[in-house]
Amino acid sequence: MMRWYVAHTQPLAEAKASWHLRNQGFTVYLPRYLKRRRHARRTDWIASPLFPRYLFIAMDLAVAQWRAIRSTVGIAGLVCHGDRPTPVPNGVVETIEAREDDNGVVALPVAPPFDQGEHIHITEGALRGLSGLYEGSTDEERVVVLLDLLGRQVRVRVKLETVQAVA
Repeated sequence: MMRWYVAHTQPLAEAKASWHLRNQGFTVYLPRYLKRRRHARRTDWIASPLFPRYLFIAMDLAVAQWRAIRSTVGIAGLVCHGDRPTPVPNGVVETIEAREDDNGVVALPVAPPFDQGEHIHITEGALRGLSGLYEGSTDEERVVVLLDLLGRQVRVRVKLETVQAVA
């Protein structure tokens, strides 16, 4: 019976391991999500593995030569209980696949980056150096900050990547 199993990959080798497993005839699922990457004052979004260092493999243990997976390029091993791979509970992979968009990227719900009322500090832009209270998010990229300016409280919207929690 075909079931999903989990393979543990070597660091940053999920795509390489997936490619080699597919060449061996296995059905592989590597869920990805959009991750914000910030480098040299530039922010962009890249597709990254949803579960770093893990991928799913569909196979029938009675038929598949699953022991060959352990020696596949990019694979560190299989998630096992004893000497046999442990199957993923039914419906888990299908639920993840159902959350994918047209580009094959898993849509994740956006959690508020800070708690309401938390002190935050603006690190870039015209308001750099000011501190205020986190009020909420307007979308995935902007937050509302309550600042004390000229003796009164003012709500401002700034980019999420320009604020950080006060330590």
